[in-house]
Amino acid sequence: MKAREAAVLLGADAVQMSQIESGVAGVSAERVQRLAAHYACTDESLIEALVAMATDRTRGWWEEYRGVLEPVFLDTAEVEHHATFLREIVITHVPGLLQTADYARAVYAYMMPGLPESELTPRVEHRMRRRAVIEGESPTPYETIVHEFALRIRVADRSASHAQLLRILDQIEQGHATLRVIPTDQDGFAGAGSSMMYTGGPVPRLDTGLRDAPTGTAFIDAEPQLTQLRTLFRKVENAALDPVTSRDFIHRLTKEL
Repeated sequence: MKAREAAVLLGADAVQMSQIESGVAGVSAERVQRLAAHYACTDESLIEALVAMATDRTRGWWEEYRGVLEPVFLDTAEVEHHATFLREIVITHVPGLLQTADYARAVYAYMMPGLPESELTPRVEHRMRRRAVIEGESPTPYETIVHEFALRIRVADRSASHAQLLRILDQIEQGHATLRVIPTDQDGFAGAGSSMMYTGGPVPRLDTGLRDAPTGTAFIDAEPQLTQLRTLFRKVENAALDPVTSRDFIHRLTKEL
């Protein structure tokens, strides 16, 4: 259906309709419901979820960084905040939600050499504040699969690496994270490029996937692609140790340091 056809229904023009669809302009609950009926959508759960999203005017903590950090930082924090569950696969680094400040600082400083302190500090602070989603009063269920390589590599020094492993163990013990390790000697694992995050929406059709791309983080919401991500997570999960064995594995790594 062309934008101008839907716009007539709302008493708007094609430009306003385009802005609503792209998220640039807000939209009322009544207009969402009218459009849903116009588009022949009968999924009441989806419509209710869309209405809640459209009328939510809450300003999250990430808004403090608008104009300070790139929009993708804010978008990632917002997606995590609204998620009903979080699943993540990481191969080369410790997951951001489990990182210590020293670890995060070392990663940013290395990946962006010459970054002034005035820009480095807010990046680290933002990453630390993202952890609230799994540590708050109502923590979001979080499952992550981490390759042994990510746990062993020293992004800073021995002391920082040891502290990072201890923090991961603490999060596991407190029930803030379910973590599985893929050991380096695992046969049949060809998923070196599998890093991704999958966030659950209020209804499955509003799930979102996040994958790093050459041009930045890509936000995925098309159902065929989401299906691929769900399948990928199950495949990688089958290559990983169970949570208890993974915890013991990390304990052994801490002793090696």
